Amino acid sequence: MSEQNLIPRNGLNICFAHVAYQMLPEFERRQTGIAVVQAWTPDELIGLIPQADVLVVSGFWHNDLLAAAPRLRFIQSIGAGYDQFPLDELSRRGIRLANARGVNKNAVSEHAMAHILAFARQIHTGRDNQRRRHWRGMIADLDRREDELGGKTILIVGLGGIGSRLARLAKAFDMHVVATKRDLSQVPVPVDELHGADEVPSLLERADFVVLTCPLTDQTEGLIDGPALARMKSSAYLINMARGRCVDEPALLAALQSGAIAGAGLDSFWDEPLAENSPFWELDNVIITPHTGGETRKYEANVVDILLENLERLQAGNPQLMNQVI
Repeated sequence: MSEQNLIPRNGLNICFAHVAYQMLPEFERRQTGIAVVQAWTPDELIGLIPQADVLVVSGFWHNDLLAAAPRLRFIQSIGAGYDQFPLDELSRRGIRLANARGVNKNAVSEHAMAHILAFARQIHTGRDNQRRRHWRGMIADLDRREDELGGKTILIVGLGGIGSRLARLAKAFDMHVVATKRDLSQVPVPVDELHGADEVPSLLERADFVVLTCPLTDQTEGLIDGPALARMKSSAYLINMARGRCVDEPALLAALQSGAIAGAGLDSFWDEPLAENSPFWELDNVIITPHTGGETRKYEANVVDILLENLERLQAGNPQLMNQVI
């Protein structure tokens, strides 16, 4: 049994750090007897981290925290992304890391489906008209009228947990589901077509909805760039439930302003919060949600489930963690 993989229960201190998530009350409901504290601000985290053996964190993380954390042995990321963590340095210090992959797969897949339905049924323009107290008349132009999803083609880029559930939702609406996946040896859900990740460019021209549910990697950064947008139908929509950096924002802005694509549902951007003077705010063919695709009332409980499982494994000296990164 490796000492690096062993975290004793006695004297264990856990620090939760998040601006909004009610992690501490959820953990205390489990009655583990483990000492816990909650940091609601970055400054509070700096004061609490010297005594932390385990840190449960996402947006508050910055690499300078390591110098103030001599006891830190394990980081449980509250989110699925982990590109903010210095993996090599954590490995060097013997600090384990796991993410929260899968905790919000229901929320994000439903969020993506909500964007798709909003565009098909023009819910977004209906809300705009409501605010103006404008009763829109019936539309003769078929290209401008509300539509149905049955028979439409959805391209899901990244058939992981989120993409797989989105595929099931799309099939419930009688859509033709095309998906890409890095590992084609494991197909988690039946789809109409499954392709390798390198085939995305050739598939874009067929899709009515292109949905990004992939992680941000060297391969996916800037995946949807100018040439990719040019391959899409002028009637197609881009739905980004991944990281903002998966899309070339200037190229997307130009495509939306010119009508090269019909619209975009955007849950993430290069820089967040999105600046007040961003031109994306003014576009009628864009639905913006403030990186809330993963928000759910079950989030804290789902993260604590993973945390408790990983604590049990670490206390038993099990080298393999749930959602292990390091």
